[in-house]
Amino acid sequence: MKETESMNFTYMVRCSDGSLYTGWTTDPEMRIKAHNTGKGARYTRSRRPVSLVYLEAHDTRREAMHREAVIKKLSRKEKEQLVDEFQKL
Repeated sequence: MKETESMNFTYMVRCSDGSLYTGWTTDPEMRIKAHNTGKGARYTRSRRPVSLVYLEAHDTRREAMHREAVIKKLSRKEKEQLVDEFQKL
């Protein structure tokens, strides 16, 4: 399977209940809109609105998906540290 030439992103959104959701996409703006219109992940549908709090760019879908899996295994504290570091940039 050939990788696309477009960029791939790993992202985190903060849900209205304060929880964090991690995913990957090729179009962050469109993905956030999908989450906020109830067409995103099941997890975020009942926790709208969401806001983007973290974003990483990757060359391949595989890299973005791997990073998503790594982030999902982090503790809440570690995820918040990533968000804090990203917000300072």
